[in-house]
Amino acid sequence: MKSDWFNLHQIARNSFIATSTVYASTELNFDRRSFCFFAPDRSGFVVLKSEKEFNNALSKARDGSLPSVFYFTAAWCGPCKLIAPVMLELGKKYPHVTTYKVDIDEGGLSNALAKLNVSAVPTMQFFKGGVKKAELVGADVIKLRSIMEHLYK
Repeated sequence: MKSDWFNLHQIARNSFIATSTVYASTELNFDRRSFCFFAPDRSGFVVLKSEKEFNNALSKARDGSLPSVFYFTAAWCGPCKLIAPVMLELGKKYPHVTTYKVDIDEGGLSNALAKLNVSAVPTMQFFKGGVKKAELVGADVIKLRSIMEHLYK
């Protein structure tokens, strides 16, 4: 019985990974580190709940003052729940990178989602040196770890 559950779990996990896509830029020449002044929630993410908070965070990411990851998620999203612990782990591994968590169902953020062309969850967008260097759509843990290491090590 246990092996049947394990096999089903692996099939489901692999199907999430297989449907993931990634876009990455090869320009990775930024080395300045800075810290975020927003207070993170208990999870370690900086939770953006309003358009104003989102615009402030995006401005910091785009002006190059803050290496950051925008993590777009939803409470009902299974793959988002799968990737969340990995995002927390990577946040601890790369403390100079601020992870912004954006719930796509949060009221007042529809314009924010349109600005970054977010159409699926989970979506992670990686900023460094004022430029979006990569985007990952889906719960591909291996690609997520690879992008984080490549950009922020």
